Amino acid sequence: MNIDMIDAAALRLCGHARRTPLLSSPFLDAIAGRRVYVKAECLQHTGSFKFRGGWSAVSALSPEVRARGVIAFSSGNHAQGVALAAKEHGIPVVIVMPSDAPQMKIDNTRAFGAEVVLYDRATEDRDAIGARLAADRAMTLIKPYDEPQVIAGQGTIGLEIAEDAQALGVSQADVLVCCGGGGLTSGIALALETRAPGLRVRPVEPEGFDDVARSLRSGRIERNARSSGSLCDAIITPQAGDLTFPILKRLCGPGLVVSEDEALHAMSQAFSRLKIVAEPGGAVALAAALFRPDDVQGDAVIVTISGGNVDAAVFARALRSFPA
Repeated sequence: MNIDMIDAAALRLCGHARRTPLLSSPFLDAIAGRRVYVKAECLQHTGSFKFRGGWSAVSALSPEVRARGVIAFSSGNHAQGVALAAKEHGIPVVIVMPSDAPQMKIDNTRAFGAEVVLYDRATEDRDAIGARLAADRAMTLIKPYDEPQVIAGQGTIGLEIAEDAQALGVSQADVLVCCGGGGLTSGIALALETRAPGLRVRPVEPEGFDDVARSLRSGRIERNARSSGSLCDAIITPQAGDLTFPILKRLCGPGLVVSEDEALHAMSQAFSRLKIVAEPGGAVALAAALFRPDDVQGDAVIVTISGGNVDAAVFARALRSFPA
């Protein structure tokens, strides 16, 4: 993985992915005690940054391989990103999804034309299911984070952050990134290493699923004890990837961990102050900036809102529990 792959992915994404804005609000600045800049990937196609990695991976395949179709496993955001990329390339796609994924994500993935195969994430191995289906159908498996072209696609967010931060005069800051398996976090870190070395990436995870924070402390990949049971479903993975963790270990600062209530509170603030919709897993980085200010350095902080695919009941809970 290197900056050249990210630049190449950016060229393939040009005209297909949205360049998302870096938003701010004086109300959020007041809560955090510093300037807060929000990279709103909830405004990306399919409501998540995952479209970038999906398009990058699908578009990098040779025409002959691509024509046979692709398969992916995901709790929903990678599913939708790959499904839309496959649809726009006119190829078949199969998505393996946990049966407890938000219904909106399952419905949207099917609406993009994907065949959805459901599994029980507490008792079944999605890697094994995906590998078996890929072999049986001669399709290319696109992993959600431990895949070079996916990482490269997510890294294009880092290119945009670097350009926008420079325009704002921000040369030193923590960049808080919602983190599951580490594809987004490692991609952004690789981009910033070259284009904005004063911006330090820090992964943010929900309580009970902080494998990356623990892995960075121990220096080796740690695994989560549970595979489900969090509102932050979008970033619940068993452990960091074999490709992503060495990048995280080399380039990232210490991980941050927030509670579900803090994520819900951040969702409410994002809606009230920025007029955008965030899902719980997509709001953890903003939650860390707002509610863990002593753990962040500098007079400015940049955060990702990585997705906005939230069921109505959960979103209503956030607004009801934490009114502005």
